[in-house]
Amino acid sequence: MENYFRVGVLTSTHGLTGGIKVFPTTDCLDRFDSLKRAFIDLSSGKGTIKGNGMLEVEVENVKYFKNTPIVTFKGIDNVDLVAKYKGMDLLVAREDALPLAEGEHYVSDVIGCKVITDTGKEYGVVSEVIETGANKVLVVKPNEAHKELKEFCLPHIPECVLEINTEEGFVKVHIMKGLLD
Repeated sequence: MENYFRVGVLTSTHGLTGGIKVFPTTDCLDRFDSLKRAFIDLSSGKGTIKGNGMLEVEVENVKYFKNTPIVTFKGIDNVDLVAKYKGMDLLVAREDALPLAEGEHYVSDVIGCKVITDTGKEYGVVSEVIETGANKVLVVKPNEAHKELKEFCLPHIPECVLEINTEEGFVKVHIMKGLLD
């Protein structure tokens, strides 16, 4: 299980006092309203600071411009300091993540789950989850028994995805007619 979740990517500076625009990668834009503590992944992106690990930052202020969050961090109070982090991922710790509604799962917990059909066949593992607008799509990397399929996609709809059990590490699916053609 992932201990950190990416909520955005630091994109460009804003103003002279250390504001930075965040390209959100979360489903819930107002999650930034309650953001108090975050982490900058120093090994991600194209920032001028290179390194491993994460820098813990305290969020001082969040404002919005055209649905883009602009964040300022305590102690990073000028444009030159914050510019070093452009292109890096902004993460939150699992314990600071927004709570899930019943039946919801964190995407990172679904990735790596075995894909098992309602007839008991194991097809592979979930390698990616894509948001399409209409619904999510599970990308499945087939196992050796089904390597002729290459990667294939399953729509995250009730007729196809029957159960997701991240604790036991599986997704139970019904392969609808035509999905593997």
